[in-house]
Amino acid sequence: MNKGVISLLGFVLAALGFLSIALSLVGVQFAFLTWLDSFGRLFGFVAKLIMIIAGILILYIAQSDFKGEEGLE
Repeated sequence: MNKGVISLLGFVLAALGFLSIALSLVGVQFAFLTWLDSFGRLFGFVAKLIMIIAGILILYIAQSDFKGEEGLE
């Protein structure tokens, strides 16, 4: 896949997780993420935290240059 597409995927995942937690503080939910809270509020919160962490990890890995690390000595 393209580096930009993977970065966009990571950013969208992290942003959706962060926004869904922020909106839940005011009592609003995204319609397509309501199924996460059907298993319980704790499970929904942990799943949203995992979304944020996974998005940040995807962004970090997509922006890393693994080829440039071999030449450093």
